[in-house]
Amino acid sequence: MIKITDKSACCGCSACASICAHKAIAMKPDGMGFLYPEVDESKCVDCGLCNQVCAFNSTYDKSQNLDSPDVYAVRHKDMDEIETSRSGAVFIALSDWILEQGGIVYGAGYEGHFSVVHKRAVSKEERNEFKGSKYVQSDLGDSFCLVKDFLQKDRWVCFSGTPCQIEGLSKFLRKPYEKLILVDVVCHGIPSPLIWSKYLECQKQTFPKPDNIRFRDKFYGYKYSTMSIIQDGKNVYHAGSQLDPMLRAFFSDTCDRPSCYKCPFKKRYRVSDFTIWDCFSVYDFDKKLDDDKGTTRVLCHSQKAASLMQEVMESARCEEVSADKLVAGVKEMFESVPMNPKRTVFLGDAAKMSGKELFEKYYPVTNKVKVKTAIRKALLMTGIYGTMKKCLNRVRGR
Repeated sequence: MIKITDKSACCGCSACASICAHKAIAMKPDGMGFLYPEVDESKCVDCGLCNQVCAFNSTYDKSQNLDSPDVYAVRHKDMDEIETSRSGAVFIALSDWILEQGGIVYGAGYEGHFSVVHKRAVSKEERNEFKGSKYVQSDLGDSFCLVKDFLQKDRWVCFSGTPCQIEGLSKFLRKPYEKLILVDVVCHGIPSPLIWSKYLECQKQTFPKPDNIRFRDKFYGYKYSTMSIIQDGKNVYHAGSQLDPMLRAFFSDTCDRPSCYKCPFKKRYRVSDFTIWDCFSVYDFDKKLDDDKGTTRVLCHSQKAASLMQEVMESARCEEVSADKLVAGVKEMFESVPMNPKRTVFLGDAAKMSGKELFEKYYPVTNKVKVKTAIRKALLMTGIYGTMKKCLNRVRGR
């Protein structure tokens, strides 16, 4: 029987709840909205499967890994796909191929009033909802069980998610499937769903009926993280990471899941077929792609991934690069986020304050913040900001 006595040892992947044939385990939210397994002991037969599939109890099986991974900097050839994606749209190229085989694609989307959940798509229109970052932990629901069912019916499945979700699914399935493509996205950390709800509550006062909310929008370009709100088909709000309170909370690490501060899934060699993430320093690989449009770094861990990349090359520009150079200096790939000393008091206030009160207390938009933001935008628009970033990264060895 699985029991969570240390919250930092559970990533909420739902593998334990999914494997239980007796439905004795349910994923329940804590006060911060993070999901944890809760056991109904009257239904539990103590078979031990839940502990066996726990991703935190696993050792990594490298049998499916290539000895030397194929490594690329990738950009889709269709500029419309680039503009509506958050980096180089490699996931679009990968998932297009899966859909063309009659397969299923899983990714994070919205449900209801912008709750983040994992969804499945059988068409490109449905899949397009997965475009863009979602800086909130998605509720996986019964996704793992449905993925297994599709695979047993000999359907192609492409499942994208955070590294912990990918490793949880792999443990749940307990064996490799030839038609399963696992795509993990290099993850900074997973913010609290409660903080997300506080943000929505706060924004609703000004924008009562948004059509969409875009994390990491390219409103000011690829290299300037922007939160955008779309209402009545128009971009009515666009604030960068120095102004938007949700992005400020995210990047200051005040509200991440406890396991994010001791993440065992941050490593170079992974259980996924593909690892994908941003390539802001694209100038180190191809100066022609350094145009602030977006490029994706791609690690192909398996032979399946290497083969599928040959298909992707029909719709995307793929520059083969050095693996060591591609991962050099990428902290998010190897290092857990540091816990902000204000986390405990911030989350304590979040439980009792309104969204407006919370963000005005911890992330006020002061004149100093406004001036710094204005200077950064000006530098960005003139191209100086990008040059400064390049120089700084090279000094740091990145």
